[in-house]
Amino acid sequence: MTISAISPLEVRNLSKSYGSNRVLNDISLSLIPGELFGLIGLNGVGKTTLIKNILDLTRPDKGEVSLFGESCTHAASRRNISYLPEKFQPSRYLRGNEYLSLALSYFGKSFNAEAAKEVAAAVDLDPKALENKVGSYSKGMGQKLGLIGAFLVDAPFLILDEPMSGLDPRARIMLKEKLLACKREKKTIFFSSHILSDIDEICDRIGIISDAKLIFLGSPQEFKQIHKGETLEKSFLHAINIAA
Repeated sequence: MTISAISPLEVRNLSKSYGSNRVLNDISLSLIPGELFGLIGLNGVGKTTLIKNILDLTRPDKGEVSLFGESCTHAASRRNISYLPEKFQPSRYLRGNEYLSLALSYFGKSFNAEAAKEVAAAVDLDPKALENKVGSYSKGMGQKLGLIGAFLVDAPFLILDEPMSGLDPRARIMLKEKLLACKREKKTIFFSSHILSDIDEICDRIGIISDAKLIFLGSPQEFKQIHKGETLEKSFLHAINIAA
């Protein structure tokens, strides 16, 4: 069976607590190869905790996670994943190109300056900025550098935690176009965002976490029909009020 036919992610009955605070409660979901999947929830509901469990950066109290059919506890299971954390902070003393070269080296790949310039332009970063030190970057420029690194890895599965953070409207539009281009290349994208209009626009399916539980798994259209909302934002507010 080829990797393109295997689910990139299987989460089964996952629960996680910090002390007496239950953050995730019996979460289960499975991704379809080649889909754009958006994870939605208010601050502090467990979106980043779920991603950390998926990447084995923290261990669940119970439940299992598989990446392309392998347990996420095996380091080799992450060889086909490119990840951008919510708080992306590369060394301010590195130049943009130096950071990208370092990031690619972790995957056994060489830095290609022309490819980096092409991806930089695709996320609205002046390619000349890659020659400058990260310490001179604005927040939005730093976010774009992280995205460039994630895309250059060219992995079949991208996990992006709040990738729109710090981006202006033009950059957000260009990033959405880049994500759709990745989908056309048969890549699977799993990302969280507070910008529900973006998720509504490009995602095939969404998952909504509220009160530590996954309260919805399906298409944005199905969700809006269930909650009778004209927009995903209004439907989301209706859903979390019901869940509460």
